[in-house]
Amino acid sequence: MTSDSGSSANWFARNLVFREGMLSSISGNLATMGCGVPYAIAAKFAHPGRAVIALVGDGAMQMNGMAELVTIAKYWKKWHDRRFVVCVLNNRDLNQVTWEMRAMAGSAKFEASQDLPDVRFSHFAEMLDLHGIFVNAPEKVGPAWDEALRSDRPVVYEAYVDPDVPPLPPHITLEQARAFTSSVLEGDPDRRGFIRQSIEQLFPGVTKKS
Repeated sequence: MTSDSGSSANWFARNLVFREGMLSSISGNLATMGCGVPYAIAAKFAHPGRAVIALVGDGAMQMNGMAELVTIAKYWKKWHDRRFVVCVLNNRDLNQVTWEMRAMAGSAKFEASQDLPDVRFSHFAEMLDLHGIFVNAPEKVGPAWDEALRSDRPVVYEAYVDPDVPPLPPHITLEQARAFTSSVLEGDPDRRGFIRQSIEQLFPGVTKKS
């Protein structure tokens, strides 16, 4: 399992539980953007008999991940075990920096630098004779993973996700809370969405009932 930098690394750290014997690679304190797919390719060559999964954001994927799919397309037919999945969290936003601006600087999202083009990564994969899967609803997540891990060729699993879901740490400081409030008062263009999603994370089910 490999992870890129950005908000994908937050979800990697928060939600994945590794069993004994499982291996992972992440750039860690270097925060190197664009490393997730190259790490995965290296892992496949180092451990050809194991399934490899890369967790990347759409910013890193647009930066160099799409080009690395060309590398995968060059080599995958030589792999005996072809279980290789690039999971792209597509939220159309340079999300890590957007949240850093809110939580650390108290600034509203600056759309000119943060918004990303809505690229269909799963379609691009199919152009390279790989398998593309597009997931845009929670009930599709499990079956799509089953499909991806059964595939006879590498897969780009594109998850169309909400950019307003805050990558909340276990604890936040008073300073971070003040900065977050300041970003709301500054008129952040996505404030309604991320306020709703923040409440949902803290009190699951509340927003659905209201």
